[in-house]
Amino acid sequence: MDSHNDLLGELAADAALERSDFIVQATEQLRRFLDHHKDRIAVLGGLTLIDDEPDYLSIAPDLSFRSRSRYLDDITGEWVSETEVIESASELVELYNPADVYAAFAEAAREAAGMPAEPTAEGDLLEVSGISPEEGVSASEDPYAAAADSWAAGQPISLSEDDDESAARRLYDLSLEYQERSQRSEARLLDEFEGASAGLVSVIGDLIIVDDDDERLSLTTNGFRAEVIPEDSEEEWRTLSGSDQLVEFYDPTDVFGDLADALAEAFPAVAPELQGATNGTESAEGDAGEPAEGASEPTEGDADADDGDDAEDRPTA
Repeated sequence: MDSHNDLLGELAADAALERSDFIVQATEQLRRFLDHHKDRIAVLGGLTLIDDEPDYLSIAPDLSFRSRSRYLDDITGEWVSETEVIESASELVELYNPADVYAAFAEAAREAAGMPAEPTAEGDLLEVSGISPEEGVSASEDPYAAAADSWAAGQPISLSEDDDESAARRLYDLSLEYQERSQRSEARLLDEFEGASAGLVSVIGDLIIVDDDDERLSLTTNGFRAEVIPEDSEEEWRTLSGSDQLVEFYDPTDVFGDLADALAEAFPAVAPELQGATNGTESAEGDAGEPAEGASEPTEGDADADDGDDAEDRPTA
């Protein structure tokens, strides 16, 4: 049993390290993107990136972000909106999937420039970006993507645009480029983890990470396996094959965090600090389990309300 727990402990520790490494890499990539385009963003006077009630995210000319959250006040029964200032790229990466942030930049720049609907086909994307087919990168060149990304990130970017429309158009093109880079980076990270964990999973067995009404995610000896019901689908399950599809729906930060949580829940011995906190909570609940004389028992309505809070916190695909 100790050997079994040791393997699980190694897997949980590796997942935590991969999560930290991803945050560091994603933060550095986002910081480079913002530094490259700070002059354009200043010319535009900032951008509203997400404005889909209740979600809201914007960037100011000083490169700080504004995020709006919305919650139901239990006392007044009214919805309350709060705006939070996010001053660092690392904080933003903790709260948002970097790929979604780049997509939001692309969409905001497209709308600001009055451009047509976002292209979806490869040919349309190249045309809008001003890239000839000969300049494109074929799928067979993927092994060199990391080196290409590293080289491109170090190249100076022209800041000759001096009007709103050209600055927005250039920012749109580069947002799409960095979104693609971010997704490739995330996919590589998942591939590396799958290779490193395969031997451990073969001993432990398949692990269920998430099992909800609209998503199922597990880790097997063959890597991550997932099924989701996309938001635009009518109860039709979609199987995600490979890391490239997985990052379309999942942030690796959340995947590694959820995996560590699943391991700690299934094998408490691998995370004794969490087990101690849980025992302390149970002890406190035990002390308070018997109501004081004259105190009322909790009602069924109270239990239902608690269940509702848990349901709201549950992640969706």
